[in-house]
Amino acid sequence: MPQIVFLGAGSVVFTRQLLADLYRFDDLPVLDIVLHDIDAERLEVARGTAEQVAGRFGRTASITATLDRREALSGADFVINMIQVGGIDATRVDLEVPAAAGLLQTIGDTTGVGGVFRGLRTFPVLSGIAADMLELCPDAWFLNYTNPMAMNVWWMSVVAPSIKTVGLCHSVYWTVHDLCELIGVPLEGTHYRAAGVNHQAWLVEWSRDGEDLYPRLREAIERDPELRRRVRVEIFTRIGYYPTETSEHSSEYLDWFLRSPEQIERFRLRPLEYVGISEENVAEFEHAKAALAAGEALQLEEGAAEYAPQVIHSILTGTERTIHANVVNHGLIDNLPQGAVVEVPSRVDVDGVHPLPFGAIPVQGAALNRTYLSVAELAIEAARTGDPELVRRAVLTDPNASSSLTPEQIWALCDELTKRHAALLPVALGGTLEVPAPVGAGAGVAR
Repeated sequence: MPQIVFLGAGSVVFTRQLLADLYRFDDLPVLDIVLHDIDAERLEVARGTAEQVAGRFGRTASITATLDRREALSGADFVINMIQVGGIDATRVDLEVPAAAGLLQTIGDTTGVGGVFRGLRTFPVLSGIAADMLELCPDAWFLNYTNPMAMNVWWMSVVAPSIKTVGLCHSVYWTVHDLCELIGVPLEGTHYRAAGVNHQAWLVEWSRDGEDLYPRLREAIERDPELRRRVRVEIFTRIGYYPTETSEHSSEYLDWFLRSPEQIERFRLRPLEYVGISEENVAEFEHAKAALAAGEALQLEEGAAEYAPQVIHSILTGTERTIHANVVNHGLIDNLPQGAVVEVPSRVDVDGVHPLPFGAIPVQGAALNRTYLSVAELAIEAARTGDPELVRRAVLTDPNASSSLTPEQIWALCDELTKRHAALLPVALGGTLEVPAPVGAGAGVAR
C-alpha cells in the first residue's frame, strides 16, 4: 500500500484539495494516508477532512494522523511538504515590520526580505525532515509546496542531495489557463513551455494547432487599456515574454512597481495583501472545523490540477505526462547558474520526474532571474555558514529593497527582523534556536 505523508497537514484547504485530486484517479491502489502537523487541533480537522473526502469519492483508505514526525515518515513513499514555519504571526512580521521602515511588499514569501527570512526559519526544519527521511524513508520522493520554493529546494540539495526533491507550483498551468480564457482559446490542445525560476519563469512557447498565440494576446492588450494596468502585462510589454506568477507576486520581485505611490495606484496594487489572505485562510480553517462538527460537506474545487497527485499517479501507474517542476539546474538552463534551482518542463513516468533540458532562455528574462537567484544563493550561504552579514547582503541584492531603503536602513531592518523572529532562527544568525549541523554540512552551495 503506497504511503503518502502530508507534512503541515493542518493547511486543511490544501490538504483537502490534494486528496480530492488524488481520489479523482480511479486507477490508483488503496492509499495509506499519513497526516502530520505540530498543531493538534489543526491535525484533528485534517483527519476529519481526509475521512470525509475519501468517503465522498467512495474510496477505501488508511488514514492516520500523528503529531510525531518520525512516526509519520517511517516507510513513506511520498512526502508532500506544506509547512509554514511561524504561521500567520511570522507572516505579519515579514510584511508589517519592513512596511514600517518604508519597504513595501505584497506577498513576501518568495524572494526579497520576506522570502529571505521565511527561508531562514524554514531551513532548520527542512534539515530535520531531511535527517529523518535519510534514516526512515531514504527512497521517498519529497514533493515540496512550501515557499520560498527555489530557496527550499536549493537548501535540500545542499543538505541532503540524495533525497529525490522536486518543487511543485501550479503557477505555470494557471497562467496559461487564464491567458487562454482572456483571448478566447480553449486550453485543451494548447502547447506551452515555460522556463526560468519559480514565480518568475517565462512563457517561452504558447501555441495551438501551430499558431503562435502571443499576437492574439498583444491585440487584446491593445484593445483594453485596463489590461495595461496589470503588473504582468507591463512586464510582458517590457520583456517580451509573459511571466508565470500573479501581478501581486510579480510586483515585489522588481524595482518597477512598489517604489512610489503613483506606481502602486497605476498598477492597482495592495501592499501587505498577504496579511489579509492569511487571515482569510485562518477563517477558512475555522469554517472547516465547524462544518465537520456539524456533519456538513466541505467544498471541493473541480479540476484543481495540482501537480503532486499527478506525480504520484504517474509513478504508481506508469502514466506519462509533462509538468513544470522546480529542480536543481544540472545542464537544464544554459544561461542560469548551474546548481541553482530552476523551473522547467519535466516528464513524469513510472521511474519518477525527469527534468528536460531547455537550453537558453531569453537573455532579458535570464538577467532578471539571475538577480532573484543571487538573493537565494546569499540566503542559503548565510544559513550554511552561519554568517549574519550574508543575510543583510541577500536583502541588499533584492531590487525592491535596494530601491526603497538605503544600505544602513536595510541593516537596521534585518536586525529588527532577526530580533522578532529570534525563536525560529539559528543562534549563529542572531536567533535563539539551537540547530544541529545540517545533514550535508560542508557541502557548500552548488555552483
